[in-house]
Amino acid sequence: MVARALAAPRLQLAAKAGLAAGIAFWVAPLMPGAAAQYAYYAPLGALVVMYENVSGSMRQGVQTLVGLGAGIGLAFLLFSFGATPVSVALVMALGVLLAGLPRLGAGRDWIPTAALLVLLVGRQNPDDFSFGYLLQMGVGVVVGVAVNLLVFPPLHFNAAALSLAELRLSLARQLQDMGAAMHEKWPPEHEDWSRRSEDLARSARSVRAAVEKADASRAANPRRRFHPRDVDRDYRTVRELEQITFHIQDMTEVLADVIWNEDMPFTIPLPYSEPLAEALFAVGEVLRSEEEDDAERQAELYQAARTAVASLEDRTASEEAESGAPSAAGSILLSLHRILRVAHPSGK
Repeated sequence: MVARALAAPRLQLAAKAGLAAGIAFWVAPLMPGAAAQYAYYAPLGALVVMYENVSGSMRQGVQTLVGLGAGIGLAFLLFSFGATPVSVALVMALGVLLAGLPRLGAGRDWIPTAALLVLLVGRQNPDDFSFGYLLQMGVGVVVGVAVNLLVFPPLHFNAAALSLAELRLSLARQLQDMGAAMHEKWPPEHEDWSRRSEDLARSARSVRAAVEKADASRAANPRRRFHPRDVDRDYRTVRELEQITFHIQDMTEVLADVIWNEDMPFTIPLPYSEPLAEALFAVGEVLRSEEEDDAERQAELYQAARTAVASLEDRTASEEAESGAPSAAGSILLSLHRILRVAHPSGK
């Protein structure tokens, strides 16, 4: 948790938040009229828009100001009826109700907050306070967005690329660990691979989130022209890895049930163990090579994997199993075929 809080992107965001707050507080006293008395709201405005991407900062800034305006309007509605416990309760209830509007986004929480601040802090001079509050928050919003736009606006491409590579290598490792289990005396001593199914699904979800974050960081970002990246290709890669993850999860559950579930009516006949292990390892090598080898080597490993899967298919088609139980190898074979179809080098 501490390492995550001190990661470079978070430190950069913290530095920019501090810079924006300082500039906003420096500019705030220059505002006209009574607004200069409420300079302390400008750093707050800068802080609330300091988001992890430029478009998010702009969106939060607009939504915050809309929410503030609505809250101030509610406060003045209360003043017109007189400040009584009943009217305060009604206006607060209405503020919370309006905060439920989905289009308001980050501004929803500011509706009741702004109304309450005007009622409690600015009740002696609500006009001046409301003007100063809204203007200084606006100053902070403008400064915060400008700082986020001009000072190293974040692009999250590297994190997306790293997460894609890590997931692919994790999937390759899973296939090869299952292949290694086929070589062991059953039941295998190493069973860590059988408990990774949910971890793989969680990793796939994290990868999609990382690519979406990278995509969002491009919007309104002047650095994107100097750091081009095909994010559409990243989305295609995510979809491919999600499909592969699904098939590997299915194989993991099938193998785990065959090995450790005594009620499972299926089995992996002994004659299939060696070709199955080779096929699993070969397909895992295809996934690994996409991150670590050149295109020529990738093509070689892909052909080797096709040969290994074809060998397994021939064995299951021609050899009669000694066990009377139906074989689960067919299910695994189908999943391997589907993984190779998704991982075909020509589709990259």
